[in-house]
Amino acid sequence: MTETSHSRVALIGSYVPRQCGIATFTHDLASALSEEVYVKPLADGKSVRIVALNDRDNTYTYGPEVAVGVSQHHKEDYRTAAEVLNTSKIDVVCVQHEYGLFGGEAGEYLLELLARLRKPVVATLHTVLSEPNPKQLEVLQRLCRRCSAIVVMAERARMLLTARYDVEPRRIRLIPHGVPDVPFTPTEPFKERFGLSGRPTMLTFGLLGPGKGIETMLDALAKVIPDHPDVAYIVLGVTHPSIRRESGELYRLSLERRATSHGIDDNVLFHNRYVSLEDLRDYLQAADVYATPYPSKEQITSGTLAYALASGRAIVSTPYWHAQELLANGRGRLVDFGDSEGFACALRDLLEHPDRREAMRRSAWEFGRRMVWPRVAEQYAETFEQARAQFAAEAPSLLPARKVLLRMSLPAAHLDHMRAMTDGTGMLQHSVYATPDRRHGYCVDDNARALIVSSMAWTLFQDDSVVPYLNIYLSFLHYAYGPENGRFRNFMSYERRWLDEQGSHDCHGRALWALGYLVSHPPNEPMARLAGELFSDAAHHLERLADPRSWALGILGLHYYLRRFNDDDLRAKMAQLADRLQGRFVEKATSDWPWFEDLVTYDNGRIPQALIIAGLNLGRQDLVDRGLRALQWLLDVQTASQGHLTVIGSNGWLRRSGERARYDQQPLEAAALIGACKAAYRASEDARWLAEMRRCFEWFLGRNDGGVTLIDFKSRGCYDGLGERGANENQGAEAVLSWLLALLIMHEMQTGDVPEVG
Repeated sequence: MTETSHSRVALIGSYVPRQCGIATFTHDLASALSEEVYVKPLADGKSVRIVALNDRDNTYTYGPEVAVGVSQHHKEDYRTAAEVLNTSKIDVVCVQHEYGLFGGEAGEYLLELLARLRKPVVATLHTVLSEPNPKQLEVLQRLCRRCSAIVVMAERARMLLTARYDVEPRRIRLIPHGVPDVPFTPTEPFKERFGLSGRPTMLTFGLLGPGKGIETMLDALAKVIPDHPDVAYIVLGVTHPSIRRESGELYRLSLERRATSHGIDDNVLFHNRYVSLEDLRDYLQAADVYATPYPSKEQITSGTLAYALASGRAIVSTPYWHAQELLANGRGRLVDFGDSEGFACALRDLLEHPDRREAMRRSAWEFGRRMVWPRVAEQYAETFEQARAQFAAEAPSLLPARKVLLRMSLPAAHLDHMRAMTDGTGMLQHSVYATPDRRHGYCVDDNARALIVSSMAWTLFQDDSVVPYLNIYLSFLHYAYGPENGRFRNFMSYERRWLDEQGSHDCHGRALWALGYLVSHPPNEPMARLAGELFSDAAHHLERLADPRSWALGILGLHYYLRRFNDDDLRAKMAQLADRLQGRFVEKATSDWPWFEDLVTYDNGRIPQALIIAGLNLGRQDLVDRGLRALQWLLDVQTASQGHLTVIGSNGWLRRSGERARYDQQPLEAAALIGACKAAYRASEDARWLAEMRRCFEWFLGRNDGGVTLIDFKSRGCYDGLGERGANENQGAEAVLSWLLALLIMHEMQTGDVPEVG
């Protein structure tokens, strides 16, 4: 044990028993730091802590070294992790960075954690892309700016960081991928374990997927085996979880079919298992030749290649960047991408010339001694100490300015009651208390709102369990649309009979809002295509809508649709609808009544929200200014003398020069105001709109005229409204969807850049 560091370290990454390469790396680095390098222990004797990333909603049984788990797509978990680390005795935080590991676009949720973290950060970059998309470039640049040191495992990665990502060279450290320390041994004793005694054995291991290039090896073997019929090729590893989630075992089956079609299925052994480190060592030491036929040159790091090299394998590989560096100077053979004939020639040569194979093995093994975990851990420990010193000197410039938009304790976003109100047809309109009331059937208005809420929940949390409900709501809208007249029907009985031939103008606008939102935030392309086709057809009839609220809802739909598709005709329709809204405002508004109609009714916030959003989309400040003015007035007339939100009641509404109805107050209005205030903040960056969002949200939680909460935290529903005698205890669709829409927007707005989800 060498006394090189006194840092107490937290590693952020996936972690065993999760089955992925980063999890294995995080575990091995943690073990090496604990076992091989002297570090000051924490109170329980441990010197390394783990912040473990869970994929989707999977959770794992971790060891005591895991301080906190983070659900990949739950932004709140990243904030919690930062708080845990800030209040701990940890000295340095080391992030294992891979784009697909963290939530948000290009893994941007990691930045949420780092923005709150007040500790020095070292990042290990497992991927550095030569041609990142704009978001990938932005995320990695922001990560690197926050770090006191950045670790890469290949010289090519160092060059890319300085040339493509503008990272200061002094912050970059080159530390090889760690590997277990194994002796240089003959292969035959290990072959016995796998029933391969006397057979030339080849190996490829890792999570299986199209990016491994196994097809090239199978095609090459078909050329080799006629001369070497006893060759065994082991393909070791389970199918990558993301591949299995999307297409089951179709990829593995395609490889098996390929082997059969070549007549080599007896030579190819698919070992469909995720092996322990001990088992992996035995597999490696049984192999005469190791192959990595990856099809992409941008593979900047390969843990499997590093393991094979350090165990003294003869290696044949494609010339991806990591392989070019590790296999230089005769430590392996490089063959062009997809060149099965080249692979076949290299394999034949190594099989037919054992002396060359053994010389290559020895060269690889000797080079691998510099990569064993004890040496790698020492280099990390030195880097951590340097990072602490760097952070102490540069903390003000390294710590990003914290732009906290909203900070409040929010309930979790549970969709239980929405799901309880949904059957195979759609979402039912009404309930008796918390029980769905089938007598009133369904409507497009509610199913459109449910489509937005479900799509938003999927976007924020990547919860696949919501996708079947998205299909139900989209199917309802699809069935409701009448292409013969270009309009949506609205009301359907429980017996699935339409009760109208043509729905309201608001219903049409709301359906377009939902479809546009789904086009912009789809869980899969088939759903996006159907929503897009419906939207495109129904949008041609926008000019027939005849009232401000329907125009506003149509603008919201166009906004989201145009985020994905650049359509000049639809942009012109947005301008047309915005001009109609502005014209109606000019016609109806006075100095003491800056509103679009003589009556203020329901869902009112959507009108100024749409005017603001149209102004932002079209570059027209006149629209933004009128929207802000109307919204401020709408909030003013719904503010009680005590300062809380007092929603205009549906029992009479608010007429020009008349008294406003105090009851029955509906959740729909509070949710609409929150959406409008978010648009206002985007347009102005004035923090008073954030304060208004919070005030409107607190209406649901008891800061209202009745002083009662409108949320049933047992059913996860929302009461239908606030009456003179308290809450209306029925929990219908409109109420719970309004609550969920408000809640999801508040979750997204807690911190960071102004989001575009809600």
